[in-house]
Amino acid sequence: MYYFIQDKEYLKRLKGTCNDIVNQLVQSINNDSVMTVKACLVGSGAKNLITQNEDEPIDLDYNLCIVNTESINIRNGYEIKEYVRKQFNKVLSSNGWDDCDDSTSVLTTGNYSFQNGNKTKFSIDIAITCKYLNNWQRLIHQKTGFVNRDRYYWNEVQNSGRLEEKVRILKAEDLWDEVRDTYLEKKNFYLCRNDHNHPSFIVYVETVNQVYNKYCWN
Repeated sequence: MYYFIQDKEYLKRLKGTCNDIVNQLVQSINNDSVMTVKACLVGSGAKNLITQNEDEPIDLDYNLCIVNTESINIRNGYEIKEYVRKQFNKVLSSNGWDDCDDSTSVLTTGNYSFQNGNKTKFSIDIAITCKYLNNWQRLIHQKTGFVNRDRYYWNEVQNSGRLEEKVRILKAEDLWDEVRDTYLEKKNFYLCRNDHNHPSFIVYVETVNQVYNKYCWN
C-alpha cells in the first residue's frame, strides 16, 4: 500500500538532485534550435504528496512542457520523443547515470540511491506535454512489438486546464488535508485494482477536481 514519505531531509535531497538533472535537460534543449521547453515537478511531487509503495523505489514525476517548436512538427510524436530522449541521455551520461528507457507515456531513468543517509531508491520519470484548448496533452508511445508500426499520439488529460487555480482555492479554503487523504485513497484504489493507467499526475488531477467539485464551486 502507498503511504506518504515523512523523511523531510531525504525529500529535500531527492528533489534537489532530480531538479538539477531536469534543469540541465531544459537548458540543453533550449540552447538548441529545435524547440523551447519548460519543466515542472508534477503536482504530487510539487505539493508534498510524494508516496512510496512499501519498500519499492520512488518515482519523481516531471512534465516537460513544450512551449513552441522551431524545426520540428508538433504532430510528429516520434521525432519529438526521440529528440528529447537523446538530449536526456546526454545529460544523464554527464552525471554518471545510465541511459533512460522509453516507456509508453514517459522517459524513465534507472533506480539510484544516495551513498549516505536514507538509501531509498529513486528514479526520474519525464512526460512530454503541451497545452491545447486549455487542457494538458501527454505524448503517448503505443508500442506494438514492431518499431515501424508503433503509434505516437497526444492524449488529453481531462479537466486539467484550471488545475493550479483550483489548487490555490482549495488551499485558501483549508481543504488541502482532504486533498492529501483523497489522493492517497485513490493511489491505493488503483493499486488494488492493478490499474497501471493512472500515473501520479492523472491521479493528482482527478483528486483536485473531485475535492473541488464536492464543494460546488463554479
